[in-house]
Amino acid sequence: MSAHRRRLQLWPTLLGLLLLPLAATSRAESACDYLTRTMQAQPGAALFLASYPAAEPGPLQHTAFLYDNAVTAIALVGCGQTAQARRIGDAMLLGLEHDRYWHDGRLRNAYLAGAVDGEPLKLSGWWDPVAGRWLEDAYQAGSDTGNMAWAMLALLILDANDDGRYRRGALRIAQWLTGFVDRRGAGGFTGGSFGHEPTPQRLLWKSTEHNVDLAAAFARLAAASADPRWATQAQNARHFVEAMWNAQRGCFAVGTLADGQTVNPMLALDAQIWPLLALPAASTRYAAALPSAAQHLRSGEGYAYSDAGGGPWTEGGAQVLVLLKRLQHKAAARPLEAAIAAARAPDGGYYATTLGIVPTGFMLATNPDQPRLYLHLEHLGATAWVALAEQGFNPFTGARTLPP
Repeated sequence: MSAHRRRLQLWPTLLGLLLLPLAATSRAESACDYLTRTMQAQPGAALFLASYPAAEPGPLQHTAFLYDNAVTAIALVGCGQTAQARRIGDAMLLGLEHDRYWHDGRLRNAYLAGAVDGEPLKLSGWWDPVAGRWLEDAYQAGSDTGNMAWAMLALLILDANDDGRYRRGALRIAQWLTGFVDRRGAGGFTGGSFGHEPTPQRLLWKSTEHNVDLAAAFARLAAASADPRWATQAQNARHFVEAMWNAQRGCFAVGTLADGQTVNPMLALDAQIWPLLALPAASTRYAAALPSAAQHLRSGEGYAYSDAGGGPWTEGGAQVLVLLKRLQHKAAARPLEAAIAAARAPDGGYYATTLGIVPTGFMLATNPDQPRLYLHLEHLGATAWVALAEQGFNPFTGARTLPP
């Protein structure tokens, strides 16, 4: 073989070696990469991330919703970034110790985004030029039981590699939550509190989604503490969820009205998907919930928030994707992955929806005349769920269904 020909044959190999670094650096940034980079860019130790970093002045600007940050902390653990996740967990612990009013084990539904220290934690707010005063959102000042459960889950997943301080924080939240046990109807837990100190409104409706969160959080606390009373609370929440199952429709109702007994038949996506992720054997016992969601809540290749329709909800699509990967439904996962990818923002985060607005079917708690909507804004919660789906990481159990 001539030297010239040998050189020609070597070129593809040499070219491939030269292109390896380029291929490695040009790959699409994962949601894990985005979350890690976002955390690393934040100053300080303990912190909360803004839920809608591009929000305009108003109730969403600089607001760090507790749920979004709890899911993000869990996602960071799934991404192998436990040190960054602890920064959010530490902010939660500071919230328990340094609330401006409460010292009873509750956290707020939302805080001002940014670094947190030993000073009383600030709530986000905005200047109203018409009223001529600073306003705070009454929902954000309150404490939903479901949001508190997600904080417990985040702290308990962090506790797996720590000295017990996160578990002690989760225990404080759990003790506060026992004040919302309900004896009406199928039992379970009511919605929590709404509004500002010193006399927030007590929410008497019950949510299937909230009780799923509580069942998972109490069960994890029972395992971590070996205290049987938390297993009892987990069963109480689970019993309510099971009572919301409608075998004829093959779906879970969204919860009850304020009387604690009248079932709200609205169909919401998270109420179908989360039980299958969170409750033992539920993916078999309530297997019909997944095809029912596909039948009634599909929006293109994605999923709507509820039977109010209106368009794809990125976070919900990622929740379904976590479940599909857990169940090894690879064929069903592929088009959903493509739909979620369409919601990726230029900076690597994910929009709450690819449309201008998506209705939820609920009204705003702060203004019952206005619908609660998801907007075409980058959303921390959506990005965190995409990261969970990428990693095959179940946020309710801390178990991985895919190799890391």
